[in-house]
Amino acid sequence: MSEGNTTDQVHADFKYYEYEPNLAGNAIFIVLFGILTLGHAFFQFRQKTWYWIPFTLAMGFEAGGYVARVASIKEAPNFTLTPFLVQTLLILLAPALLAASIYMVLGRLIRLLDAHEHAIVRVNWLTKIFVAGDVLSFLTQSAGGGLLAKAETQKEKDLGTSVVLAGLAIQIVFFGLFIVTTILFDIRMRRRPTSRSFQVVANWKQLIFALYLSSVLVLVRSVFRMIEFGAGKDSVLMQKEVFLLVLDGALIFGVGVVFLWRFPGEVLVGYKDLEGKREERVPGSSGSRSDVESRGGLNEAYPMVGRGSYARESKIERSPRR
Repeated sequence: MSEGNTTDQVHADFKYYEYEPNLAGNAIFIVLFGILTLGHAFFQFRQKTWYWIPFTLAMGFEAGGYVARVASIKEAPNFTLTPFLVQTLLILLAPALLAASIYMVLGRLIRLLDAHEHAIVRVNWLTKIFVAGDVLSFLTQSAGGGLLAKAETQKEKDLGTSVVLAGLAIQIVFFGLFIVTTILFDIRMRRRPTSRSFQVVANWKQLIFALYLSSVLVLVRSVFRMIEFGAGKDSVLMQKEVFLLVLDGALIFGVGVVFLWRFPGEVLVGYKDLEGKREERVPGSSGSRSDVESRGGLNEAYPMVGRGSYARESKIERSPRR
């Protein structure tokens, strides 16, 4: 007897679904997330936004999760463990991947707007803190899912559930802190906007809104999954598939749509050039940063053009000496 068959027999008494899964509803999400995966991959490679790779992978995780879910549904009534486990893990872990990209956007936006003083944490640490929390959440949820997969007793299942809940709690805490950080940054920018914020042609305020909306959607989804796992199989959340499809699938689909509408790369193009530009020599000056600022500031020396990038080809005109 193969190891796979042994595993399936060990879980023979396990009830895979507390409801009759809807094939059509799950198949629709394969198409929707497939489109989002292709869309984000296209923009990611076109604009070389490599920090967006986790987000694109998350959309792929969702699509793959629903493929496995449909495969599992087609096995009814003789369900097996493998497709059930794959769909559970991929759909559970996808938001942790997309969160990493969302966290990296804020730090890049702060640099683009030269708004370091408006961040509540040093920008160099901002992304590291949130991404570290996200990695911790991802690993914890993965560990919990692994424990659930090989659990053979109720005690082991309870342990796996507890670990998954801990991972979701970490995700909720860090997303909550991220929303607060974004709100405070937005408030400070409204009160004391930087001069560069007026010169960025791309609509960075829409990107802020996208961060708000996507964060709330992921937060609501994570709260739902935490309540769902915590309440157990006898809860209405476990017994009605519509809750999973709406409060997980539809919400994460919404996050993917939000960032196709306002793809971060369209705003953050060329942000890496800013730090280099700050140190470049200005014709007719000593080349120091203070000298540049004395001549009207970095923003006048290097005006923003296009979709948020510096004019790389333009030349800085010198005023004639008198």
